[in-house]
Amino acid sequence: MERTFVAIKPDGVKRGLIGELVNRFERKGYKIIGMKLLIPTVAQVEEHYKEHIGKPFYPTLLKYLTSGPIVAMAIEGVNVIHGVRQIVGATNPDNADVGTIRADYAQIMSQNIVHASDSVESGNREINVWFNENEIFDNWKTVSQMLIEEQQK
Repeated sequence: MERTFVAIKPDGVKRGLIGELVNRFERKGYKIIGMKLLIPTVAQVEEHYKEHIGKPFYPTLLKYLTSGPIVAMAIEGVNVIHGVRQIVGATNPDNADVGTIRADYAQIMSQNIVHASDSVESGNREINVWFNENEIFDNWKTVSQMLIEEQQK
């Protein structure tokens, strides 16, 4: 089992896409173990995107992510990092495969609807930026997890 962090960015929330996007992850069989709606603080965005501080696009990114609510999610599943990134699509919507979230809903890279962790390490670090241990609910099994356990017997 892996964990990843996914955020529906302000443009996705403002456009009323929360249910549609959450549905895509749940249909795949992934387990949402944490979810909340919040307006990010400058400190949260700085911690999350610390590798980008000082880059030319960073001030615009900071302003955008603090401009309204996001939906922060911790998601768990088998190969969830790779699977979620396939569902989300390429960072630039012009390069995203048809049927992915970014191809279907985003028009420009600076407002590309959703963020998804790019590695297990990033996923764990990012989850810890947005959630405390009391906000993660991982003590239940999805149908996929039960089937995997049955196959392993």
